[in-house]
Amino acid sequence: MPMKKILMAALLAAGSWTALSAQTQVIAHRGYWDCDGSAQNSIAALVKAAEAGAYGSEFDVSITADGVPVVNHDDDIQGHVIETTDYATIKDLKLPNGETLPTLEQYLAKGKETPGIRLVLEIKPHKLEANENRAVEAIVALVRKHGLEERTDYISFSMNICKQLVKQAPGAPVYYLNGDVTPAELKRLGMAGFDYHYKVLRKNPGWIDEAHRLGMKTNSWTVDDTEVMQWLIDRRIDFITTDKPVELKRLLEKK
Repeated sequence: MPMKKILMAALLAAGSWTALSAQTQVIAHRGYWDCDGSAQNSIAALVKAAEAGAYGSEFDVSITADGVPVVNHDDDIQGHVIETTDYATIKDLKLPNGETLPTLEQYLAKGKETPGIRLVLEIKPHKLEANENRAVEAIVALVRKHGLEERTDYISFSMNICKQLVKQAPGAPVYYLNGDVTPAELKRLGMAGFDYHYKVLRKNPGWIDEAHRLGMKTNSWTVDDTEVMQWLIDRRIDFITTDKPVELKRLLEKK
């Protein structure tokens, strides 16, 4: 038997195949923005995350008063509160790299043209629950329109948004961000896992193993320190969200 087959058989017999195939993956926080020509939550940052070899690119979405989902981290942009402002008022605003504020429609269109990267779509909390609900409805519809259901994960700090996603996008991976709910309770609510700040996991280190025992996935944000990266890698976290995707990728390649 060739040596390669002998080694594969030994790994399978030892139950090591799962561990080898479950290496921590890199999620670029707001895309790969800390490089020339890029900016946080820009379409360029999505493309550059893919070029850097990230597994996924995270981005933030809010809905305008007239129902247009746009990609932006804060709930306002250049003094305009997004959920109370019509799209026409903000549509020509520029990002630091010169791009125009992207709509979700534009972002997903580029995502569809950029194979090999997962879209980690954060729906931002809105001031009114009604606006959160219409945001979920519009966003899920756009993901379906572009045929990206199999490449999109949803995350949110809003428990209402997460619950609405579970209802409106059955089977879609939904992850809660706020860090105040146990893996068992998230499982009961129908979520795929958690996406918690690393300080939450340092206080509750058993939650990673608990989630894995429940068949759930685990992510942590926003991890830019290599010591914290290594601590999470050693605990076999599934994903790490970082502003330094290239550095994290190098660290993982040393394993």
